[in-house]
Amino acid sequence: MVVLVPTRRWYVVVRSMPDQLTGLRSPLFGVVVTVVLLFGVCLPGIAEEPDRLNAILLVARPTLADPSFAQSLVLVMNNLGPGPVGIIVNRPTRVGVSQLFPENPRIANLPERIYFGGPVDVGRVWFLFRARTPPAHSVRAFDDFYLSGDRELLVKLLARDKPMEGLRIFVGCSGWAPGQLEAEIERGDWASRRADKDAVFDRKLERAWPSEGEPSTGT
Repeated sequence: MVVLVPTRRWYVVVRSMPDQLTGLRSPLFGVVVTVVLLFGVCLPGIAEEPDRLNAILLVARPTLADPSFAQSLVLVMNNLGPGPVGIIVNRPTRVGVSQLFPENPRIANLPERIYFGGPVDVGRVWFLFRARTPPAHSVRAFDDFYLSGDRELLVKLLARDKPMEGLRIFVGCSGWAPGQLEAEIERGDWASRRADKDAVFDRKLERAWPSEGEPSTGT
């Protein structure tokens, strides 16, 4: 059971049982999308040096067997918590962005999909977007791109004339214990490269999630 406690900007999730999918239900998990959304924690704006490296992009080795990370590109950030936090950026799901806000006719015909961000907190919504100035309730990822889980901010972005320009929406994320990711890199599970727009938004690198014959999370 999951209890949703509405606050001014987002829904706080109070779990009494480990059912993280209640609230955001979708064909991604073999069920139907409902209106209620679970959004990530509200992130305060952080004053940062413009040249500070907050994120890198990890590329999974071709033979990586973990179905959650096979053929994946992961944007890993070092400014979200005590350990690294990542968002898989190249695994589009079968769920359309329009299903997040079915009551909003402006986005009813959007072809864009929601992306699988990782196997952790798969009921939680995050989004990566471009902004000229640092918005409130977000953290800088790279260049002029920011990560947020703020509901009001996402609604505002989707109200633009070009709602999906410089915007990608995810469910779930990825996380590692201190030292775990370093060990995986040393083992050869990941190669690293600079995080930039061309790599993160390169559709040629996309791989559908779940892959054919691969069970989806929560089924």
